[in-house]
Amino acid sequence: MDQIKIGKFIVSCRKQQGMTQAALAEKLGISDRAVSKWETGRSLPDSGIMLELCGFLKINVNELLSGEKIMAEIYDKRAEANLLAMKRQIEEKNRQMLRTEYWIALPAVIAGLVMVFVASFVAMPAWSRIALIAFALAMIFAVAFIAVGIEQQAGYYECQKCGHRYVPTYWQTNLAQHVGRTRYMKCPECGKRSWQKKVLTRED
Repeated sequence: MDQIKIGKFIVSCRKQQGMTQAALAEKLGISDRAVSKWETGRSLPDSGIMLELCGFLKINVNELLSGEKIMAEIYDKRAEANLLAMKRQIEEKNRQMLRTEYWIALPAVIAGLVMVFVASFVAMPAWSRIALIAFALAMIFAVAFIAVGIEQQAGYYECQKCGHRYVPTYWQTNLAQHVGRTRYMKCPECGKRSWQKKVLTRED
């Protein structure tokens, strides 16, 4: 999707409806800064407000994502292209979140283990040794909780019994046995437990 083109289209449609950025933002219950980001191509509207935005601009979602009015005869093809583009965008966003998980967790775990090693083998007062080990363990646990939160929100888990893909709660994810990003959990659809793999989208 061409965010610059979409932004210019939003500007055009907004002006056709005789609205300022501030007026559109007020109708949507957001800041005019968010509208400005859309119109300059720095971001896209969240999916949760796309329908409402399109209603105010007198366009449909496919036209919004295409950045132009769509003629009836090419509507279906453009709709399919927009759905594929959105799927790719979601996949990339989830992929970036999972990369972030590694970049946060790996250095913290390495640093924590180095601190424990230093505290165990380098001569120092007992209170310093205890404090260093306690700090290292606290850092590892804190980062682990953050990393699980990122993993839980990025993409879906796929039940190996029925193929259902879903987002478990944070604590379901955190407390499940796991090997890497594969976790042993109960599927909310079929009720069976299996080793569920992380996937980036709801559908193949």
